[in-house]
Amino acid sequence: MGRLAEHVYNDQARIQRLEALVSQLPTNGHVVLQLRDGTVCDGVICERPNVQVFLDPQHHEGFNGVVRLERPDVPAWTRSIWLDDIRHIEHLDSTLGAES
Repeated sequence: MGRLAEHVYNDQARIQRLEALVSQLPTNGHVVLQLRDGTVCDGVICERPNVQVFLDPQHHEGFNGVVRLERPDVPAWTRSIWLDDIRHIEHLDSTLGAES
């Protein structure tokens, strides 16, 4: 995905929302993510994401982040999802709040 993002954010409320999502996405957590476009994706979080600086298509700098999921039952499957695309997180295990 590089350093380019479709959407970046600079307002404190949006950045805090991204950071709140990160706190709910622990390494090795098994989650179902409901996305803004209505799709649903489930998998295991490869590594807790970070809110980072990206550039949007107009080269404005701002914050976003990416969570990468994998599925142990399908070794070749991975999916990267922008944090701002996540509408809801459902945890399928008890790793929420676990140290990573």
